[in-house]
Amino acid sequence: MPDLVLVVEDDPANAVLVEAILTSVGRFEVVWSDDGDEILRIVRERPVAAVLMDVSLGHTRVGGDTIDGVELTRRIRDLPEGLNLPVVLLTAHAMKGDRERLLFSSSANDYVAKPITDQKGLVSLVERHIRAAKVVKEELETRSRRGDADS
Repeated sequence: MPDLVLVVEDDPANAVLVEAILTSVGRFEVVWSDDGDEILRIVRERPVAAVLMDVSLGHTRVGGDTIDGVELTRRIRDLPEGLNLPVVLLTAHAMKGDRERLLFSSSANDYVAKPITDQKGLVSLVERHIRAAKVVKEELETRSRRGDADS
């Protein structure tokens, strides 16, 4: 079963492009949405392996409030299921200092500038973050089992 990648994008053309890259080059299952409430529900209810998050969401709402990708990433991080979930920001903000500022303010794992020119590189980046997250999850589960056995 392929890993599920959640694409958060408010531009349908960009969403279709990212989905095509992830499904053809990467063989991922992809769900695309720009509805913040739906995104948080998916993260809570489905085994999401990674999130690709557009930074400049124009119409995304959570609970009636309009939010951008930085704030939505923070809200994903506030969920137990989102704490160790890899989030990669997708953005046209590619000026000096933007990468560091956006990663710090959002708690995202990585950053890719648009337009996406290296399709294989994007897939490799996502795969690398998913592998790392699985290692962390296994380690946490092992530690939890050891802690339960020590009790």
